[in-house]
Order: sequence, then C-alpha cells, then structure tokens
Amino acid sequence: MKLTNIARLLTIFIAISGCFSVLFGAWLAHAGQSLPIEAQTRLSTAHQYQLLHTLALLGVVVWHQSKPRNLLLVSGCLFAVGILFFSVSLYIKTFFAILLIGKLAPLGGIALALGWLCLAFVGEKKS
Repeated sequence: MKLTNIARLLTIFIAISGCFSVLFGAWLAHAGQSLPIEAQTRLSTAHQYQLLHTLALLGVVVWHQSKPRNLLLVSGCLFAVGILFFSVSLYIKTFFAILLIGKLAPLGGIALALGWLCLAFVGEKKS
C-alpha cells in the first residue's frame, strides 16, 4: 500500500473517530448518567483515551504532511490500532457484556504507548 493511501486512511479514521467522540461524549454526559457507576467510569476512560489519541493522530498526520517520515505513519497506525483495541473493546465490553473482548484493552494500551515512543524517535532523527 502506498504511503499516501495510509495517510488518507488515517485521515478518514480521524474524522470518524472524532465525530464518534463528540457524539458519544454528549450521550455519556446526558443519557449515560443512568448507567451504573462502574460502567460510567469505564466508558469515560475509553472516551477520554479515544478523544486524546484522535487528536494526537491528527497531529501526526499534519506533521507527516509537512515532513514526510515513515515512522510518523507507523506512529499513526499504532494510535489507530490502540484506539480500536483499547477504547472500542471497552465500549463493546460495557454495552454487550462480551467480557472476552476486554482482553484487547491492554494490547491497545501498549499500541498507544508505542505510538508515542515512535514520535520520540522521529524527534531524535536528524532532518
């Protein structure tokens, strides 16, 4: 797959994830208040991580447009996978009581952390 296609797919992912974050955040602040506290806490954590890393992913794509680096796309892909594995698995676990999918959350957390570490290596690399 061409690098420009990866950047384009990440941009689409950012748009969908950002839209969902806004809509879900509004739902959680209002209708979500009727959920048990444990569910609210889990969903709030998943939502915060999704929103934060969607914004980080946006920054990575913008950075890649100004200074193309393969490692930036690796970081972006790790952020996207991390959002899916961490946040989405917690949403599914909470709403559909599929407990096994919650096992993906730690892998998502690792992917998110690796995405940040990739940025450290991009910053260290000389232009």
